[in-house]
Amino acid sequence: MALQPRTWQKINLVGDCTVLLLAAASATVFPGGIHYLVGLAMAFCAMAIWMIGGRVLRHYDIANGRGIAGDVALTLVLLFATLFPMFALRLFVPRYAATANMQSFVVVFVLAVVWLRLLTSWIRTRPPEPPEDVLVIGVGPLGRHTGLEIAASRRDRRVTGYLALRGEERDARLPARILGMVDALETVLKAHVVHEVYLANGDEAHHAEVQEAIRVCERFGIPFALPASRFRIARAEPRERAALDDGYVHYVSFRAKPLQLVLKRAFDIVASSAALVALAPLMISVAVAIKLTSKGPVLFRQVRVGRYGRTFHMLKFRSMVQNAEALKAKLLAKNEQTGPVFKMERDPRITAIGRFIRKYSIDELPQFLNVLRGEMTIVGPRPPIPGEVAQYEAWQRRRLSVRPGITCVWQVSGRNRIGFEQWMYLDMQYIDNWSLGQDFQLIFRTVPVVLFGKGAS
Repeated sequence: MALQPRTWQKINLVGDCTVLLLAAASATVFPGGIHYLVGLAMAFCAMAIWMIGGRVLRHYDIANGRGIAGDVALTLVLLFATLFPMFALRLFVPRYAATANMQSFVVVFVLAVVWLRLLTSWIRTRPPEPPEDVLVIGVGPLGRHTGLEIAASRRDRRVTGYLALRGEERDARLPARILGMVDALETVLKAHVVHEVYLANGDEAHHAEVQEAIRVCERFGIPFALPASRFRIARAEPRERAALDDGYVHYVSFRAKPLQLVLKRAFDIVASSAALVALAPLMISVAVAIKLTSKGPVLFRQVRVGRYGRTFHMLKFRSMVQNAEALKAKLLAKNEQTGPVFKMERDPRITAIGRFIRKYSIDELPQFLNVLRGEMTIVGPRPPIPGEVAQYEAWQRRRLSVRPGITCVWQVSGRNRIGFEQWMYLDMQYIDNWSLGQDFQLIFRTVPVVLFGKGAS
């Protein structure tokens, strides 16, 4: 889910204040120790000027329309306004001039803040994500009311369609089309992107159908919502309003850990942006090598299936010949992997430089851009291609209930040496037992696998 504009404002403000504190500390570290009073004075002075200037110039206004170039230009103006009084202070306060290492302050502050502006401006100016698709089961008055409430109260959600229960009286004013009967739920979930299913009927007469729909949602890993009460309440409110915000109790197929999920996304943004900067020389060298040794683009953009079935373009360094996808059909008989996945240890489509970068997972580095975009995460099940998903059994589609990742349990358990079904079970175990601590363990386990090229082909 995309972050709201106010959230981006807070992220920018907290990031800038953190940078100011770090810059002040770096400017006052000397062999004799840190001059705390000077550091605090610098930090508070800089933050005061920065925040006042940012408020006057609407620096944190997400809808300012300036774009990346405008953001960087305004950032440089504020940097000058912040640094000028500090340099002027050196002329009048000898003690300050003797203790303040302004060169360190300038370098750390300028580079870090400009990088924050580039990063947040780039993410912010991307095209907005499409709204989440909701399926409503129940075409009576409650189903219609539910669809209208979703459309009115959640800008990032829309009703993609309805499924009818047997013998249910249909409301003629539904805000979306009817896709069929509830018996077709499994087929609809395979054919459409669905982020949540609302079961808008609590009648005893439809108990069996609703129960079967719940089983299907659990098998697919699709969140679902049940009416909190058979009665519609206009004035009274529940004591815990957040739990029943729309009159439904919401269920997910994994253990909900909201705080850990927020920290996971924050880690993704920080780690992926840092990795892109640190690995830039290596990535540039690989790009040049690919361009010089084979025809075709440097980056390979392939359609992959993400969370709840929504597709995206995954980025990789091209490691195969230009017409690799066309040649794949001729090699299907030589597939060495079970299930719908195609793997060959000595794939003739791989180029010379491609074999090296695949062995050490260097071809995966551009996926840090997918992580920044929110299409992927650093740790999660590997994103499949649509043709593979079309052959999944229902229980295997539950791996699409979480955001796909760069590394996962499969990556550190032998990769191409394990069978497809075992691979799927490993992903299910990861989803069922997920924690932030487990993610860090998998990251540490990935390092030696990548360095020694274990299980790659």
